[in-house]
Amino acid sequence: MTISELTNNDLLIIHKFYGLLLDNKKFFRNLLHQETKPDFFSKAMQNNIDQTDLGILKLLQNDASLTNKELSYKLNKSIATIHERVKRLKDQGYIKKVVAILDRKKVGSNLVAFSQVLLNDHAAATLNEFEKEVTKFPEVMECLQMTGAYDFFLRIATSDMDSYHTFYRTKLATLPNITTVQSFFVLSEAKSDTAYPL
Repeated sequence: MTISELTNNDLLIIHKFYGLLLDNKKFFRNLLHQETKPDFFSKAMQNNIDQTDLGILKLLQNDASLTNKELSYKLNKSIATIHERVKRLKDQGYIKKVVAILDRKKVGSNLVAFSQVLLNDHAAATLNEFEKEVTKFPEVMECLQMTGAYDFFLRIATSDMDSYHTFYRTKLATLPNITTVQSFFVLSEAKSDTAYPL
């Protein structure tokens, strides 16, 4: 069918539909954007997380001392609803634990080192044994298995260089199968955050 074959009624319908598209182009653009680039909320909905749950997580990430009453006021929900939501988020593992974040310098952890560790054996048993033993050391704040030239990345906190040296000689270096340890020491912190973007 050509344009000349269209009836006046056909043209009127096309005109109205085109006008609808123009009036709602922002809506359709956002809809297409969401379909091609799903955000955290659309992914979270698959796990039964809604806007209220996200609001709770955002607030508690930044201030875990907020009471259910304070959360209910900020999110405009009942205290009972907030109580049930927080309990469910904990039960489902979204909230792993609630802690106080300390000023490390005020408690004596003045020196932070990031250490890369290379093992000489990459069998599963060797990797598991290293993780099991190194995570027993209280100085090791994080232990991450990595891709690349090194096997593990450690965040280590001690009081000073002498304490780090003692830790290295009497603890870390005693573990089997270590080939290389390369450490970098923190001079300053421009940002150290614990809240994930949601």
